[in-house]
Amino acid sequence: MNGFLWNACAYLAALGVLITVHEYGHFSVGRALGFKVLKFSIGFGPRLWSRVGRDGTEYVLAGVPLGGFVKFADEREAPVAAEERGAAFNRRPVWARIAVLFAGPGANFLFAIAAFWILFQVGVPGLKPVVGDVVLDSLAARAGLRSGDQILAVNGRAVATEEAAMLGMLSGVVDGGTVDLRVQDGQATRAVTIRVPEAERRGLTEPGAWNRGIGFGFVQPTMPAVIGVVVPGGAAAAAGLLVNDRIESVDGIAVRDFGVLVDLISHRPGKTARVGVRRAGELLFFDLAVRAENDTTRPGAPPVGRIGIRPSGEPQWPAGMQTVERYGPVGAVGAAVRATWDKVALTTKFLSRMVTGQVSHENIGGPIQIAQYAGLSARIGSSAFLSFLAMISISLGVLNLLPVPILDGGQIVYQCAEALRGRPLSERVQLLGQQLGVAMLILLMSLAFYNDLRHLG
Repeated sequence: MNGFLWNACAYLAALGVLITVHEYGHFSVGRALGFKVLKFSIGFGPRLWSRVGRDGTEYVLAGVPLGGFVKFADEREAPVAAEERGAAFNRRPVWARIAVLFAGPGANFLFAIAAFWILFQVGVPGLKPVVGDVVLDSLAARAGLRSGDQILAVNGRAVATEEAAMLGMLSGVVDGGTVDLRVQDGQATRAVTIRVPEAERRGLTEPGAWNRGIGFGFVQPTMPAVIGVVVPGGAAAAAGLLVNDRIESVDGIAVRDFGVLVDLISHRPGKTARVGVRRAGELLFFDLAVRAENDTTRPGAPPVGRIGIRPSGEPQWPAGMQTVERYGPVGAVGAAVRATWDKVALTTKFLSRMVTGQVSHENIGGPIQIAQYAGLSARIGSSAFLSFLAMISISLGVLNLLPVPILDGGQIVYQCAEALRGRPLSERVQLLGQQLGVAMLILLMSLAFYNDLRHLG
């Protein structure tokens, strides 16, 4: 229950900030361009607080914090006083209406840039993209990728962290299935090209499928496979494993450290694993019923195998693996713009490929997954939560620019059509578009809730 409340509070805090940013974008640009603003509301439903400002705008804080709106004077909705008709939405120039509609998503993008600007000055920690284990006869192995290779560039673009390398490779898979890498092994550099068959590309975009599909992982921290804690009621406790037992094998596969153990067990959810254990110099074997559990650190990912143990000691990264991306106030501006642009482009690419079926629809997450990520990032710290806000702000901006009539992007399409025709679209056409837009959003939200509930199960 405590975890649920924490996630819910973090989710509502994030939503409140990003909705306010989005609606303030519409409001500020509308007022600057001479539109009459009747109401600025954060939330829907019953009013918790309201007041009328000197500008005649009613400012409202409502009880349902799941959205917001800015209401402009508009003769199509209600009569407008003669002296204010020139400031009505329907009377303003088309370019001004488009600017107001774009301002909401634009404010979300500016918020992301500001957040990344702060983060890059504080310093964004990361790990160098050094290849760990490579699966035999996998796509990575056949391409010539080797353990110990450091990825320097993906598809011609330099990368300094695991995250940047992963995003670049995923973009290459979605674009056409070809991932060109420049890697360094010692002092020598070489080119490696991974080609993903068309039939396998969509599967690689499913949550948690990337490493297994490509066939390699990045270097992980090392830790002896010695049991420090046996969780009561877990599979290990039921089988009789004890603290200080050293696990040496799983189904005949040697275990050299705790990371290898986690990888082997996580890929056996719901199965029985034969585990070799060294205890007081004697090698013993136990059959463990591996349990399938959801990974709370990766909301939306498929269930993983767990046996209910924790390691002894702290993980140790190899020397030189950790890095920090940090800039001064001026350099952070460029880095923030690039980071925002890259993520806008990737989000747009994913959404468009979902429509054509090239990207798995399982990437669509609803409020449950977003709340889980919000709670997790808030627990980690302020920098992680700010990074989460930036990512959700980008997603919110891109989503609102989709050409769906009920969203900002659909309304921009209406304005462009009016500019080309010289007159507005008929009320019948606009009403039909609104109904279609509502139906599309209902389908999208239904899919998001379905994914949320399925991953919870």
